[in-house]
Amino acid sequence: LCSNNNPYASFGATLARDEEQNLWSTPHDVTHTEADDDRVLYNMIVVRNQLDKDSEEWQKLNYDIYTLRQTRKEVRSRWKHILEDLGFHKEADSLLSVTKLSIISDSQNMGKARDILLKLSEETNIFPTSWELSERYLFVVDRLIALDAADEFFKMASVMYPKRHSGERADDIQKAPQ
Repeated sequence: LCSNNNPYASFGATLARDEEQNLWSTPHDVTHTEADDDRVLYNMIVVRNQLDKDSEEWQKLNYDIYTLRQTRKEVRSRWKHILEDLGFHKEADSLLSVTKLSIISDSQNMGKARDILLKLSEETNIFPTSWELSERYLFVVDRLIALDAADEFFKMASVMYPKRHSGERADDIQKAPQ
């Protein structure tokens, strides 16, 4: 009973294809960009797909791909949380949306955006310690500069995701006087 009129016949194939095309976090994510970190993930997916699914190498690559996507989701969630706390409830998703067509709003902001992004990386835990700075967040910081909210964003990130020094535990930070 196979019919070519079945609208659900290719449902699984479509989901799998969407998942592989999406490199950022979730299927149908329109914020995909061809940045270096996206190419790394894409290359991992290509290599994994050439391996036998029962092999140890396939399982390791599949885990690495999953871990990278989860880390990206976590970082995006942190940024969104701060943006919402700054009052950008309705605009948070659009501020975080970066596509191939995204541009820097003002070339004079590029240096300041890089400095703020580097400062966020060095002085907060908004990014994991092993995180390589993503070009995606340079665009977001540029937008925050244009909105005159970049300094407030940094201050909020410093409070919400303070940098932990080696050996310092999260519960030690929470016990510290506010």
